[in-house]
Order: sequence, then C-alpha cells, then structure tokens
Amino acid sequence: MRLAVAYDVSSDSNRRQVYRTLQRYGAWKQYSVFELEVNKTERVELEDELESHINPDDGDRIRIYRLCDSCLDDISDIGAEPPDEQSNVL
Repeated sequence: MRLAVAYDVSSDSNRRQVYRTLQRYGAWKQYSVFELEVNKTERVELEDELESHINPDDGDRIRIYRLCDSCLDDISDIGAEPPDEQSNVL
C-alpha cells in the first residue's frame, strides 16, 4: 500500500529519528513529508516505531494517509523542484 506521511516534531533529536525511520521505508518528497510503499505488517511496525520517537505532550504529531491507486494518478507537483537527497534534519 502507498502511504503519505507528514510529521511535525518539536525536538531535533526526535525529528531526526522520525526522518531516519521514514527514510528506511520510502522517499522524502517535501519538508516533513514522505511517500512510502509498505505492506500491512510493515505499516504496523512503522507506526509502532514512529510512536516511540515522538512526544505528544510537546505537540508532536504524525499523520498517515493511505493513497489509493487512482489517487496516485492525480498527484501534481506545483512550484519548485522536490528537495534533493540532502536531509533537512538538524
């Protein structure tokens, strides 16, 4: 299944862990946004790992959207080129 994951994490060290976790599963598309291709088992593992890297008391949030096949055909990029492979993580 294809997922889009957006995150807002306040702590630099936690943000780094979230970024590195997502990087193992998919592609960095925009600041704090990844697209992933995972199976059901990997999604459960991913969600468990991400949950361990955030602190909800600090306002940290991660949103995961499932992208259906027909949705993939409707993705548009407007504006600047997507970020290069360099990390935006401090």
